[in-house]
Amino acid sequence: METQMMIRTAVVLLALTGAGGLLMAGIRFSGKPRPPSAIAMLHGLLAASGLTLLLYAGFVHGLPGMAWLGIALLAGAALGGLVLNLAYHDKQLPLPIWLVLTHAAVAVLGLVIVALGGWNVTAA
Repeated sequence: METQMMIRTAVVLLALTGAGGLLMAGIRFSGKPRPPSAIAMLHGLLAASGLTLLLYAGFVHGLPGMAWLGIALLAGAALGGLVLNLAYHDKQLPLPIWLVLTHAAVAVLGLVIVALGGWNVTAA
């Protein structure tokens, strides 16, 4: 698969991840302490798939520095998601709204930077 196709596929996967994130945030902001586990697991699976594809494209084919910055932000968002899952969701505790918002903001920023930095990458 060519680099540009991998980046675009990863961006679509991560955008779908974001849609699931919006759904889960809506559930949390509606007053429920946590979203259903199935949605949270699908969200994490899609995020991991997109991030893994970006890392593969970067390590094997190379990416511009701006795309690497976006990947770093997405990795940070993934760590935030891991904290939300293991420290709160898994223990049946309410998800802290400040952490949900921070996780989302970092992820959106990372996705936008990856899309801007890597969308038109051509094969070397």
